[in-house]
Amino acid sequence: MPLDKIKTKLTFSGHDTFHCRQLWLKKGYDFLYNGGSFTDPFAIVELGVGKNMVSSIQFWMKAFGLIDTNNKLTEFATYLFDKNGKDPYLEDEATLWLLHYKLVTLDVATLYGLLFNDIRREKIEFTKEAIISFVNRKTEELEVKAINQNTLSKDIDVLVKMYLPGHSKQDKDDIFSGLLTELALIQEEKRKVDDKTWKTFYSIVGAERSMIPDEIILFAILENRNFENSISLYSLEHDQNMIGNVFTMNRTGLIDRIDNIAKNKKFKKYGIVFSDQAGVRELQLKKKPNPLEILNSYYVN
Repeated sequence: MPLDKIKTKLTFSGHDTFHCRQLWLKKGYDFLYNGGSFTDPFAIVELGVGKNMVSSIQFWMKAFGLIDTNNKLTEFATYLFDKNGKDPYLEDEATLWLLHYKLVTLDVATLYGLLFNDIRREKIEFTKEAIISFVNRKTEELEVKAINQNTLSKDIDVLVKMYLPGHSKQDKDDIFSGLLTELALIQEEKRKVDDKTWKTFYSIVGAERSMIPDEIILFAILENRNFENSISLYSLEHDQNMIGNVFTMNRTGLIDRIDNIAKNKKFKKYGIVFSDQAGVRELQLKKKPNPLEILNSYYVN
């Protein structure tokens, strides 16, 4: 689906230039669960961070779908971070893939959706300047307010820190590293472009993503409400916020995973079939389950 048909607003910043750290989401969940408020002057003490970091934790909880627009904890937040939650300390890499999916698709932080849905498909590799140019072009196409260039530049810096290991010793420590660095989704290479200038190039290469559990893949498919009981392989691969884009899966990996899901005995009761009729491959479900029900079948182990 074309970008201009689904976006009417581009949202940047809100994180006060802090990328999300490993323990922030659990801290934020416990703080709100125990009656705290991010506007409370005691939030600094309760969360053990500076004032700007309080705002940043609030932003990231919203960006990952853990609080709603009224700062109320969501069902997804409770599912993961409650004292009986499935993975409150983010010890399972599958949970990081879930959080990545939420970050890209919820569009609280626009840059992430643009990067994984659009920018990486336009260019095999790109620089920070190329990202800025792309965003500026989109603001003109959508006829929305131009983005402050300094704000946009800082937003890109934060995104890079979220997905790439830090270069300083401090950034490499677990407490400072970005939440999603383990996923290794973005690659970085510094190259000399002329006698005096070095540039950093980024790339997001499609891969089979065999490390992502079937349940996470199926959850992401079911979370998308744009289909009833069948969806084509083409849509899964190319549509906005579908698994091909969000998880940057190549076609081989995508076909293997859909085939695995159709054959997985855990999902037999949903009547899942990977069909090929008249050359059109599609995933079919006789019964669409609640996405969290699918996650339960993973986290039960």
